[in-house]
Amino acid sequence: MSAAQDDDTRDGVWAPRFAPVAQIIPPNVFADMDVKVAAAVASGADVIDLAKGNPDAYPAEFIRDVAKSSVDDPLNARYTPFDGKPAFLQAAANWYGNVHGVELDWRSQLFAVEGAVDGLAGLFAILIDRGDAVAFVDPYYPSYHCMSVMHGAEEILLPARAELGWLPDLDAVGESVWRRLRMLILNYPNNPTGAQAPASFFEHAVELAKRYGFLIVHDFAYTGLGVSDQQVSLLTVPGASDVSVEVDSLSKMYAMAGWRAGFVTGNRDVVARLKQYHYQMGSMVTGMIQDAGAVALNSDQSCVDELARRYAGRREIVAGGLRSLGFDVFDSAGGIYVWFKASEGWSGQRFADALLDVAQVAGLPGTCFGRVGKDWVRLSLLKDESLLREAVRRIGAAEL
Repeated sequence: MSAAQDDDTRDGVWAPRFAPVAQIIPPNVFADMDVKVAAAVASGADVIDLAKGNPDAYPAEFIRDVAKSSVDDPLNARYTPFDGKPAFLQAAANWYGNVHGVELDWRSQLFAVEGAVDGLAGLFAILIDRGDAVAFVDPYYPSYHCMSVMHGAEEILLPARAELGWLPDLDAVGESVWRRLRMLILNYPNNPTGAQAPASFFEHAVELAKRYGFLIVHDFAYTGLGVSDQQVSLLTVPGASDVSVEVDSLSKMYAMAGWRAGFVTGNRDVVARLKQYHYQMGSMVTGMIQDAGAVALNSDQSCVDELARRYAGRREIVAGGLRSLGFDVFDSAGGIYVWFKASEGWSGQRFADALLDVAQVAGLPGTCFGRVGKDWVRLSLLKDESLLREAVRRIGAAEL
C-alpha cells in the first residue's frame, strides 16, 4: 500500500481525506439551535420558537399568481441566462430608481443570485485571499465570520455601542487598520439588533473607503422593513458605486425566503468579476422565481409596506411586553428581531438556555453574533401575534 493510500485508510478501511478548509468550517448557530429546539419538543415541551429568522408570511397573491403561471412557460424549464433574466434585472434597476432614487445600468451593474448569502459567498471568493483583512460590525450576521474563517482572513471587529444606537464609531478605528483593510461589511437594517444607519454614517464610510482603498459590501437583506422611516441604500451616497456593492434579497421584503432570489449591484468591475466566478461555481435563479420577483420589484411596494406594519405591531407586543417586565430593550428602527439585555447577573447564553428550559421559548444568545452582545438575546417576530403574547407571558412567569 502506498503512503498516499495509507494516509486515507483507517483500520484498513478507506476514508475520505478532506481539504484543510473543510476541517475549519465553523458550526452553524442556527442549525445548532434547531437541534436544541427539536430535542426539547421531542421531550414533550411546547416550544415557541423565536430563534429563527424564517418568515411566517406568504408572498402577496399577485406574486404567487405570476409564480404559478410561470411554471407553465416552457422556457422556464430551460436554463436561465447566466446573469439573470433581463426582465428581472430591469425590474431590480426600476426598484432602485423608484424606491431609492438610484440609477443603475442593469446590464453592467446588476447580477441575479440565489439570495444574499450566495452573493456574499461569491464576493468573498473573488476579493479575499488568505491573510487579507475583513472588517464587520460586532454584533454581526454569523456568515461573515464563517466566510472569513474559511478564507483565512484577518477578522477586524468594529464594536457597536448601545449609546450610539448599536452603530460603531468609525472614528475610533485606527488609521493603520483602515490602511490594511480589504473589505468592510455593513448590514442595515441590522441582524441581530435591528439598528438602522443614517445617510451620514454611509457617507463617512464611503469617504474612508475612497481615502484608504477598500471595498464596502452592504448586506441589504432587510430593506423596506423599517418601523417608520426606511433604511436608505448605501448607493444613494454620491460616488458610492466607485467603492461599494450592495447585496439585496427578496427573502424578507416579499416573504420569498424559500424561493431563493436576490441580486448584487454597485461597482461595475466587482459585479463583472462576480459574474465570471458565478458562471463557473454557481447556479442560476429558477426562471419562474425571477418572473415572480420581477413583478414584485415593479409593484407599488404596498405589500412590503404591509409587512413592515405587521412587524412593527409585533415588535410593540414583544418589545413593549419585555419593557413592562423590566428588561432593557433596544428601540430598534427596523428588521424582524427584538434585541434585549438578559436579567442582571445573567449572560445571554445562560438566559437563552433558561428561556428554553423554563419558559419553553427559544431565542438566540448574543454570543451567536459576536462578543459585544454577550449579555443580550435576540428574539424573532416571525410568529403570529397570539403566540408572541404568550411568549412574553411565559417569560414573565418564569421570573428569570
